[in-house]
Amino acid sequence: MGKVHGAMKCVKYLLFVFNFIFWLSGLFVLSVGLWLRFEPETVQLLTGDGAPDTFFIAVYILLIAGGLMMVVGFFGCFGAMRESQCLLGSFFTCLLIIFGAEIAAGVFGFFNREQIVEEVQRFYSNAITDIHNSNSTTITFIYHNVLNCCGGSTPNPALCPETEEVTKDCLTAITDFFIEKLYIIGFIGIGIAGVMIIGMIFSMVLCCAIRSSREVI
Repeated sequence: MGKVHGAMKCVKYLLFVFNFIFWLSGLFVLSVGLWLRFEPETVQLLTGDGAPDTFFIAVYILLIAGGLMMVVGFFGCFGAMRESQCLLGSFFTCLLIIFGAEIAAGVFGFFNREQIVEEVQRFYSNAITDIHNSNSTTITFIYHNVLNCCGGSTPNPALCPETEEVTKDCLTAITDFFIEKLYIIGFIGIGIAGVMIIGMIFSMVLCCAIRSSREVI
C-alpha cells in the first residue's frame, strides 16, 4: 500500500491536528447548546402552556451538530493516520452535512430572531391580560423576577409589586435577553462552519494524494 510523502505527509499530520481541534470544537458547541437548552432562566421563560418553542429549534440544531462534530472528529483522526480513502471520503461527506447544519443554525438564529422575540413577547402579553388564570399569573411572576422587568410597552410596577428595582418594561427585557442568546447561536454556527471548510479542503487534498500514490505503485 502506497504512503504519502513530502508535503502530503505534512498535510496528513495537519489534518490529524485539525481533527483533534475539530473534536474539541464539537465539545464546545455541544456544551454551549446544552447551556442554552437547560439554562435555568431560559427554561423558566419558555415553560408553560402555549410557550413558544421556536428558540429551542435552533438550539437543537446546534446540539446535533456538536455531537456529530465530536464523532466525525474522532474518525477523521483515524482516517488521516490510516490514510484511508474510504474514511477520508466519509469524513468529507459528514463535514459537508455538519457544515449545512451549522449554517442552518446560524442563519435560523439571525433571520428568525425578530419572529422568536415577537412570539415570546406575545406569550408574555397574553399572560398579563389573563389575570384570572393562575397559570398566567405564574408566568408573569416568572418573567418579572427573571428579567427584573414589569409591564408591557412601559414599566408598570402596579402589575408586579413583588419585584424590586424595576428598570425596564418586559417587552424590551425580552428583546435584550433573547437577541443575546440568538447572536451566540448565530456566531457559533457560522464560525464553526468556516473552520470546517479548511477540514474539507485538507481531506480532499490528502485523499487525492493517497489515490495518486497508489496509482503510481
